[in-house]
Amino acid sequence: MSKLEWEGTVIGVQPRIRLTRSFDERYHTYLGYSLRIRGQIDGEPGEFLIGIGKAAQTKHQFRVGDTVSGRSVPAANPKLEPADYYKTAALKLSKRTSDSEHNPPPWHDSPPELEIYRERGHRRLSTRTYKTKCLDCLWGCQMAVEIIVDHWNPRQKRYRTETFCYGPKSCGFYKAGPIRKVPGRKGMVWEEADWVDEDATAHRAMDE
Repeated sequence: MSKLEWEGTVIGVQPRIRLTRSFDERYHTYLGYSLRIRGQIDGEPGEFLIGIGKAAQTKHQFRVGDTVSGRSVPAANPKLEPADYYKTAALKLSKRTSDSEHNPPPWHDSPPELEIYRERGHRRLSTRTYKTKCLDCLWGCQMAVEIIVDHWNPRQKRYRTETFCYGPKSCGFYKAGPIRKVPGRKGMVWEEADWVDEDATAHRAMDE
């Protein structure tokens, strides 16, 4: 598939992560970063997510307000890919934002390395809060989720998206939302209780 040309303003940079669940087990695949762009792609105006690799973000240090362009292809399997477009090439930073007066939250700096996200751990984040408060925050993340319903029959899968927060536990915008349920074999359901989030972020102080 030929790559589509796009350009626009960065309105969010977040980690691009796939989450795989199997009842009470989970693991993450760190794919890179997602650039939320307001601009045009293939000549059509809109807002869209561009997937880029870790090296590209390290090189350009994209952040909210930058003007960028590139070429990407539509995600082959949207169920497994957090971004709308990926396999990005010809990335160009046309203009660096000079906005230095923004006071978080949300946080608009260039995001840290993916290893930092893994070390920090995340808490579940209300989908509504994510969409209204956290789309432009570097600590927010919308993951593509693959659920292996029956580990004896790995072809039996379900897909959804889930939103998470890697940010300071003291953030005034944060709302956890309802406990998430994971379907299992023979109709069983596992509920991911609050202690899972508490354990994942127990090593961090409130303002970290």
